[in-house]
Amino acid sequence: MQIALGSDHAGFSLKEELKVYLSQNGHEVMDKGTYSQESSDYPDYAFAVADEVVNGNAQRGILVCGTGIGMSIAANKVKGAYTALVNDIKSAELSRAHNDSNILALSGNSYDLHEMEEIVSTWLETEFEGERHVGRLQKIYKREKISDHGFKLEGPGGTVVFNHPLIQHKISIIRDKNTSVKEFRELVQEISSLMVYEITRDLPLQKTTVETPIATTEAFTLSGKKLAIVPVLRAGLGMVDGILRIIPNAKVGHIGLYRDPETFNPVEYYCKLPNDIEERDIFVIDPMLATGGSASAAISLIKQHGARKISLVCLIAAPEGVDRIHMDHPEINVYAAALDSRLNDHAYIIPGLGDAGDRLYGTK
Repeated sequence: MQIALGSDHAGFSLKEELKVYLSQNGHEVMDKGTYSQESSDYPDYAFAVADEVVNGNAQRGILVCGTGIGMSIAANKVKGAYTALVNDIKSAELSRAHNDSNILALSGNSYDLHEMEEIVSTWLETEFEGERHVGRLQKIYKREKISDHGFKLEGPGGTVVFNHPLIQHKISIIRDKNTSVKEFRELVQEISSLMVYEITRDLPLQKTTVETPIATTEAFTLSGKKLAIVPVLRAGLGMVDGILRIIPNAKVGHIGLYRDPETFNPVEYYCKLPNDIEERDIFVIDPMLATGGSASAAISLIKQHGARKISLVCLIAAPEGVDRIHMDHPEINVYAAALDSRLNDHAYIIPGLGDAGDRLYGTK
């Protein structure tokens, strides 16, 4: 088995012992450092080992620092790395059988070498049991697909939660029940502008020539990408003007849906879309992604009119709504300013901000 091995200065001695043990037992070891007991930073080696495992260059990884805690925290920041901090043989076994860990973190402060060798051997030899544990791990994988950068997604069907300080600051204000209708409305537009600014960072450009007051120069313009905004009425209207400030040439459609108070299912009452909707990249906008029923129904309606490239933009999302969108429309990217904890018994987002439509228009 190919094993990536790494440590900081506190774990150096144990790493060297394990390198010999693993080689003697027929494993191919990739030593990613450190290479001495000189003071070093554990994240550097945690990331190096995790990258080798995630990229498929190593089948497993083993990390050692003073307690193992720092290594496990750092390595688990790498998408696809599932690091288990283990101090005994039983935990080593269960971290594989139940959790399918691919990286082992160990303490190098004080150790019994024979015990550490048994822990490593058990961890390497134990297979993942699957069965009931598969569904639990899938929940982790689904959460892992959520990006908190607001930058480019690696593929379709992901979720972005924006971490930009301005967005987070303004979200905190609109959550406040004492924020006025006027301020709430203005902030929703500002947040929408900031979000779409990030979402559109990959729009294609083409070169052009511009004559400035001083000289002629080469510049760049958008290469004719066609965009459309489709708010879900009524609350979605509150986001439109903010988005149009960023992309004023986008066409605007409208979809009217209301939520049945008994079943919580969406009911359509209006649908008007641009005639060339099939040629456009579409942003469906709905401030609150709660159950996901209305947003999913809106996306289905747009698809029926021939649309092919659709994204969903919302202010606050609940995990239930995100799961619904990815289940019904697995190719759709979801963009949110915040991902809250859950829905209550009335299908409102907790902590949320209340009814976005009522707060936008001063109704009850």
